Amino acid sequence: ITVESRSGKNQVYVSVSDTGSGIPPEYQDKIFEKFVRVGEDDSIGSGLGLAICKEIVEAHNGQIWVESEVGEGSTFTFTIPTLSAVKDRKQKHE
Repeated sequence: ITVESRSGKNQVYVSVSDTGSGIPPEYQDKIFEKFVRVGEDDSIGSGLGLAICKEIVEAHNGQIWVESEVGEGSTFTFTIPTLSAVKDRKQKHE
């Protein structure tokens, strides 16, 4: 697993990459929904982890997505606003 972060103009990007089996394209839009699991062993996990991650990231005005190739691995990336972006947003609403 590799974890990387970088700061953009108004956002922080955090990525977590693995070299696992990857996620088939037909699941990539669905894996952030509750109870969705990918793989042959349905006894592992509840299918809630990524749905919870999505709710937390979106509650902080961020976004989350996956880029994956079957047989190559996956990269999950999320963004959250920088502190300065949050302060600017608050000042505009006052």
